[in-house]
Amino acid sequence: MDLSYWEIKNWFTNVDYTIVGSGIVGLHAALRLRERFPESKILILEKGVLPQGASTKNAGFACFGSVSEILDDLKNHSEEEIIQLVQKRWNGLQILRKRLGDASIDYKPYGGYELFLKEDELFYQECLQKLPFINEILKPIFKTEVFAKEIDRFHFRGIEEYLIFNPFEAQIDTGNTMQALLKEVVSKDILILNKQTVTAYHETQDGVTVAIDDFSFSTKKLLFATNGFASQIIHQEVKPARAQVLITEPIEGLDIKGTFHIDRGYYYFRNIGNRILLGGGRNLDFQGETTTEFGQTEPIQHRLEQLLKEVILPETEFKIEHRWSGIMGLGSSKNPVVTQLSDRVYCGVRLGGMGVAIGSLIGAELADLI
Repeated sequence: MDLSYWEIKNWFTNVDYTIVGSGIVGLHAALRLRERFPESKILILEKGVLPQGASTKNAGFACFGSVSEILDDLKNHSEEEIIQLVQKRWNGLQILRKRLGDASIDYKPYGGYELFLKEDELFYQECLQKLPFINEILKPIFKTEVFAKEIDRFHFRGIEEYLIFNPFEAQIDTGNTMQALLKEVVSKDILILNKQTVTAYHETQDGVTVAIDDFSFSTKKLLFATNGFASQIIHQEVKPARAQVLITEPIEGLDIKGTFHIDRGYYYFRNIGNRILLGGGRNLDFQGETTTEFGQTEPIQHRLEQLLKEVILPETEFKIEHRWSGIMGLGSSKNPVVTQLSDRVYCGVRLGGMGVAIGSLIGAELADLI
């Protein structure tokens, strides 16, 4: 980079904390560092024009796990681990709401629903059978029963009789949320540089040398908040997972409100005003969707459109207006990785597809490692 004296002086000199990634985790880490170290110089590096992973590309679900997803997670996690995860997700949502305010993130507490396709009858019956058990283990968090059976009033087709309703789930506007967070960060005199890819780092006696393209600078501490892209540079056990999403044009008279889950959370949809946003399908091609490349594939897009036409909007004409994808960070465990990698390097990654819920908390925990 052909940098001037002024650019080097103001942006890259005497840097106390450098955060890689300007998503929900990175921005909350920066805000927490500012609270703890009011006079410090904090720099955020982002490789995209906008946050590159999932923070500006998610579906805007303020959720903490459906019944089928929790039961599926119990196959690989203990009850205590699941309770702690749900608690962290719930706490993270409250941090986000408190910091930004419900109006600025367009928080809509419509509740969440899980529906079961006819071909999933066995798992549907298991979920209904385990409903009291799930409610019991979550009662210490919510002080009441979370999930209840409800008759379908949305006129879906090809599904089992009952939906499972969760009154604690809500929608947020992802764009508004990230804009509000970015404004908050800038107002706290935290620097953000976009289109900056960290290619390497080297720890020295006094700090960390960070390489971005053909330029390097020194920082006292380096924090990685790169989630699905983490394995590219810090070699943590985090696999990228692409999520494909589409949204319809406005639909006159749309009577669907809420957040909706299908098949262990592998499919999800919601209304945005009088549009339907639908995403998922990673389970159709786990290997192909374990990628950091953005884009869509025909089999997954076909399945999403099929669900729209046959299940969600069976008697309604619709047109797809836009399609996109985001990159999540997953692993063999749903537990996030928040750890100190060396004397001056830290990371907060592997959010398990729950970044909206847990990202605020993980950002604070990452900053508190220092």
